[in-house]
Amino acid sequence: MTSTIDVPVHETFQLGEVTVPRLWTGLWQLSSNAWGTAPVSKIRQAMGRHVDSGYTTFADHYGSAELIFGQFRSSLKSPESVFGATKWCVFKPTIVSQETVEAAIRQRIERMQTDRVDLLQFHWQDYENPDYLKAIEIMMQLKARGLIRNIGLCNFDAVRTKEICSRFPAAIVSNQIPFSVVDTRALYALKDVCNKYGIKALTYGTLCGGFLAEKWIGLSEPDHYSGSLNPSQRKYLDMIVKAWGSWALFQELLVALHKIAQRHSVNVSNVATRWVLDHSFVGAVIVGARLGCSEYPLDNLKVYDLVLTDEDRLEIQSVLNRSSGRKLIETIGDCGAEYR
Repeated sequence: MTSTIDVPVHETFQLGEVTVPRLWTGLWQLSSNAWGTAPVSKIRQAMGRHVDSGYTTFADHYGSAELIFGQFRSSLKSPESVFGATKWCVFKPTIVSQETVEAAIRQRIERMQTDRVDLLQFHWQDYENPDYLKAIEIMMQLKARGLIRNIGLCNFDAVRTKEICSRFPAAIVSNQIPFSVVDTRALYALKDVCNKYGIKALTYGTLCGGFLAEKWIGLSEPDHYSGSLNPSQRKYLDMIVKAWGSWALFQELLVALHKIAQRHSVNVSNVATRWVLDHSFVGAVIVGARLGCSEYPLDNLKVYDLVLTDEDRLEIQSVLNRSSGRKLIETIGDCGAEYR
């Protein structure tokens, strides 16, 4: 593929031994038709446009995401130039053994048409069962055998992340967690754990399902049950109006972000993304894309040229100070608690 579009140089960071961009393309919207559908051929074309624009990292495993990504990457002249992050999520009681863990990893290798998983992100539902430690120990053995390139966590809280990193120094490179101007739970204990052990946060929900955008300014609170909202929007609307504050206060946040965006000739989503990226423990923001339906790769790239000022940050903070953001750690729990 040869790009004819001049695009900004991507910011990068070190993930284990790999250098990757700080904006990733999230594939979770391939999990359901509720986000919209497109033929696989159009999805692969959209992936190509993203790669042409420097988005060389794709993440998630829901639905057909691994299969479509694997087909796309294997079709490239240089498939090694594209990085794939996937997950192994354990939601129900599972016997953790060499056989079960290896079977899960090999399934991902087969689906992604590769010889090893670039980044295996591990989610464990039941903290009462400490076998997540045994699972990670086996993953380390599989990594030594070349089946896994990097091991990461997904939705692990500060207590368990610290436990794992203390038990297995240097084994974990990342933790995929929610983090946005609305959901700031990561700024409590988890930030310090990441900094102490040198692991990077890979953030999702950074745009609150698309609510952090100009198009919502001045609109009335949407109806949860109208059928007009996708699954992500229903999730984040609940957080905004039931836990964080109110729709009216969220409108004030959007207006503040919009004023900042206008000063820098960018958009609200760029400002919200830059605010997250400016935290040193954050490696990348994973931006969900409805590939083949609705995508904004070039608009999102404007974040790389954006430098927020102290004034900008104070204006954002002045709204956040009037929210219940600081209480989310108590009302919802630490990062990932909403999935347990």
